[in-house]
Amino acid sequence: MELTERKLKILQAIIGDFILSAEPVGSRSLSKKYNMGISPATIRNEMSDLEEMGFLTHPHTSSGRVPSDKAYRLYVNALMEKYELPDDKKKIIKEKINSNLSELDRTIKHAASLLSELTNLTSFAIAPEHNENKLKYINLLPVDEHTVVLMIVTESGKVSNTALKIKVPYTEKGLALLSKTMTYNYKGKSLSNILTLDIIKNFETDIEAMSRLAQNIMPNFMSTLEDMLNVELYMDGLTNIFSIPEYNDIEKAKIFLEMLSHKKHFTDVLVSRENGMIITIGNENIDDVMRESSLITATYRVDGKLIGKLGVIGPTRMRYDQVISVIEYMTDNISKAYLLEEGDQEDE
Repeated sequence: MELTERKLKILQAIIGDFILSAEPVGSRSLSKKYNMGISPATIRNEMSDLEEMGFLTHPHTSSGRVPSDKAYRLYVNALMEKYELPDDKKKIIKEKINSNLSELDRTIKHAASLLSELTNLTSFAIAPEHNENKLKYINLLPVDEHTVVLMIVTESGKVSNTALKIKVPYTEKGLALLSKTMTYNYKGKSLSNILTLDIIKNFETDIEAMSRLAQNIMPNFMSTLEDMLNVELYMDGLTNIFSIPEYNDIEKAKIFLEMLSHKKHFTDVLVSRENGMIITIGNENIDDVMRESSLITATYRVDGKLIGKLGVIGPTRMRYDQVISVIEYMTDNISKAYLLEEGDQEDE
C-alpha cells in the first residue's frame, strides 16, 4: 500500500492534534478542524489504511486513532516543521549558561534545570568524562588544626572541594608550599595520567614535616581525582510527569520514577548513546521499561574536546519540534561559551 500525499497530510494532522490534546483523533473532528477538501468518510478510509500500514493504533475504548511509534519516527524524520525558538527564551538560555562559566558542574546543573523548565519534561545532563581533562591548579586551605580543604581545579572548569582530616601538625606556610609544589608537578597533566604516577615518591623530601604532611594528603588527592573522573548525572523535573496525561495512571508513573531512580544504569544508557542529536522513540529504546517513552539526547563540548550530554525523557507524545529546538540551542550555547572561555584564557 502506498503512502500517498493525502495519507501523509492526514497522518501529520493526527499526530499534531494528538500531541496537543492527548485524545484519540476521530475522522469527524479531523474534518472539522482541518480543511482538507475531503469528506469524513474518505478520511476514515484513509485512517484505516494508515492503521493497516502500522502508523496508527486504535484504542479499544475510543473510536479515534492515536499515532504509533512508527508514525512518530516518520514525523520526526520527514513531517515535522522546524520550530524557531522565541527571542525571550533564547535570551534566558544565554544568560543562564553564561552566568557562571568558572564552574562547569554548576553550569551543567543549571542547564538541566532550565531545560526541564522550558520543556515541562524530566531533563538530565551529564558532565563530560574527564579522562583527558587537565589539572589547572591545587590549593590547600586550613580549616582547623585537624582539617584542611583540598581544592582541585581543572582546565575545563571542574572544581572539587574536599575536607580532609590531617593526623600530623601543619602550618599555613607548609600548606601553601605543598599547594605550589603539587600545582607545579601536575599542572597541565591529564587526571588519568596523574593517577598512574608514584606520587608519594614524588614528595619524598629532606623536610620531615613536609614529607609527613604530603603522605597524609596524597592518598586523599588520588581518591579525589578518581571521583572527578566519574561521570556525573544531574536530573530535574521528575515531578513534571504528574501533569502529563500518560502518567495519570499511578502504576505507569511509578514505573517511570523507578526507572530513573536507578541512576547508575540510566547514566550507562546515556553514555553509551552516540554523539549528536539522538532521538529514540518507544520500542526503539533497548530497555523494556523505556518502551513507552521517548529519549532525546544531544552532545555539547567543552574546550572543543570533552563531551557531555543534555536531554529529556518523557512520553512518546511530546512536542518534538520545540524540545529539539530548545536542546539544540542550549548545547550550541554551552559549546560556544566554553570555547570562548578557553580562548579568553589563552589570551591572558
